[in-house]
Amino acid sequence: MALLSILAYPDPRLRVRAAPVQHFDAALERLVDDMFETMYASRAIGLAASQVDVHRQVVTIDVSGRGAAPEVYVNPRLLEQRRPCLVEESCLSVPGVVELVRRPTVLRVRAQDRRGVVHERELSGLSAACLGHEMDHLAGRLFIDRLSLIKRLRMRAQLACA
Repeated sequence: MALLSILAYPDPRLRVRAAPVQHFDAALERLVDDMFETMYASRAIGLAASQVDVHRQVVTIDVSGRGAAPEVYVNPRLLEQRRPCLVEESCLSVPGVVELVRRPTVLRVRAQDRRGVVHERELSGLSAACLGHEMDHLAGRLFIDRLSLIKRLRMRAQLACA
């Protein structure tokens, strides 16, 4: 396993839409393992392949933050979303920024696991917010895109001074 480099805002590669995974092979297994290692080393609860410059639809999450509940979502598709709420978010790709973002806190999703087996799940609370955040990355969006214009401008100024 290896630690992967995480892209940081305003890197334009963060805006690339991820392509569906076609091949469930050893390379995908290695990517998933490396993403978990990188996520845990960064003390994060979620990571999208787009953040490590691999533009494939792969997400790893573990809301336990300590390896107790690892989940893999390959080619995830939202089937239903409800109960929007303000959720405090941060992002490895936008270091130092923490903001409230409106997100659905209940999601129903269909995805594949690392071997290609299709599953459907309903997630709620932190798990739903985390998966929604990571799926935004797959679409080339960042959580800061969900902020008001004034907050985005303030955040850009804050990052420019860092």
